[in-house]
Amino acid sequence: MTQSPATAANSQHHQHRPNALQRPNILLILSDDQGSWALGAAGNDEIITPELDRLAARGVRFSNFFCASPVCSPARASLMTGMIPSAHGVVDWLRGGNVNREDIQALAGHRYYEGYFASEDRAIGYLDGLETYTDILARNGYDLRLAGKWHLGDSLRPQHGFTGWSTILRGGCNYYGADVVHNGRIGWTEEYITDWITDRALENLDELLTRPQDSRAQDSRAPWYLSVHYTAPHSPWDYEQHPEEIRALYADCPFNSVPDLPYHPWQVASAPMGRGERRRELLTGYYSAVTAMDRGIGRLFARLEAAGELDNTFIFFLGDNGMNMGHHGIWGKGNGTRPFNLFDTSVQVPAILAWPAGGVPCGAVEDGLWSQYDFIHSLCDFAALEHSLGERTDLPGRSFAPTLLSAKSEHPDDRPLVDDRPLVVFDEYGPARMIRTRHDKLICRHPYGPDEYYDLVADPGEEQNLLADPAAADPAVSDPAAAGRVAERVAELRRELIRWFARYVDPEIDAAKEPVSGSGQFDRPGSRGSRAEVYAPLPPRVSELEAGPAAEPAVRPAAEPEPSS
Repeated sequence: MTQSPATAANSQHHQHRPNALQRPNILLILSDDQGSWALGAAGNDEIITPELDRLAARGVRFSNFFCASPVCSPARASLMTGMIPSAHGVVDWLRGGNVNREDIQALAGHRYYEGYFASEDRAIGYLDGLETYTDILARNGYDLRLAGKWHLGDSLRPQHGFTGWSTILRGGCNYYGADVVHNGRIGWTEEYITDWITDRALENLDELLTRPQDSRAQDSRAPWYLSVHYTAPHSPWDYEQHPEEIRALYADCPFNSVPDLPYHPWQVASAPMGRGERRRELLTGYYSAVTAMDRGIGRLFARLEAAGELDNTFIFFLGDNGMNMGHHGIWGKGNGTRPFNLFDTSVQVPAILAWPAGGVPCGAVEDGLWSQYDFIHSLCDFAALEHSLGERTDLPGRSFAPTLLSAKSEHPDDRPLVDDRPLVVFDEYGPARMIRTRHDKLICRHPYGPDEYYDLVADPGEEQNLLADPAAADPAVSDPAAAGRVAERVAELRRELIRWFARYVDPEIDAAKEPVSGSGQFDRPGSRGSRAEVYAPLPPRVSELEAGPAAEPAVRPAAEPEPSS
């Protein structure tokens, strides 16, 4: 972990473990489809994110933080539970199970009604019976509130310890004309959805910051937790979807921070994509969505700062999954291609943690490999929560609190892979599974491939799959011994990957055996489902469309804003 000169002293001066009456208030901010590259603090000099950059200067930015699955709902479920998708059962984005059909009849007649709810029939609590970190927080006395996207089923019902519940009824939505749940009632809002989420979060903050003192102690209030889950920067990205004032900030942007490449041969036709002026429109919308979210986050920080609570609040910002906006020729995340892709641009997410009063360094960058699996352990560690996670054998993660609270982070390269958790991350999406170290990456697609192996030292952009194109690595072609070492390494990684998933998968809902399509999940998987069709059909590739890959693919209308959530 690299630090500013004052960081180590700051860490040693403030480091402590809170007791039950000193537990921090917690603000978790989750973005939707924000690639790790879409952040000023990460080196993107075109995107405007002053508040997130300020957060990074006040805390630790993770340069190698990974989602559990490169699509919304599975990643969010893993963040909540610490379990892999093939154990918690949310293995694709949830197209169904968000709401009961009878509960939305009053919404009929709105211009987006049919497009939003065509796949909904009954509400399913996909995480029912599972322990989430919010359940642990509630048991430890926290007052829990949610403002923003839930998208883990049964969206009308507050779940897992939350008492305040303002959310999106489904998952994706238009930025103007979103279906929302507030105070137990469902309806439409024409307010820009990013502002609506921020407004609901501020209402919660106002209540939480002005509550009566905790009866357990004269100088303390019961701790609070606030989840702020933005839909930004998820599509749609059309000009009319975002405020003109913010779009104008990018009027002269060349968008050199995003590659302009031909469509990938595997590109599917479900995500918005385009070239020329259409590319400019989509990138303008994407960048504008990030900047509008950043402004909303700034409003939250200003409220905490006015109350004198900014440094005392444990703040964690991260994305749910990565995003390609032309990277590798792909528009979309893991399901932007068929078969699914696990490029770093799809699985790597922005992550920033700030808590100066708790000893978290300021202005540091942690470059170890960490995952959403690790959050539940880390939060329990930071806040000294009473829990039984250590007794469970189905949770793969470990806490990054000791790393962030120490003066330095060491990454020895000679420890066994499966035990060297900061050096290895695993990822899954349906039959596609990944093992990634600091030096290389293997992607296996069960059972028939195609598989991929990348040397991340020689090829950090993942442009040369050494399994498909051995000629791409000259030493492997000219030197049989070098080729043998590549084969030996691939075999080693494959064994570790198989062993790891065998340890944590639930055989009844193993996603590698499910026909996960990337077009959405209607019900629980495997033996736990109650309908014949659990997944939507596979999307066509752009190259398979009658118009051919050289023509502009059709873009879904705004009434269907979530083709690839």
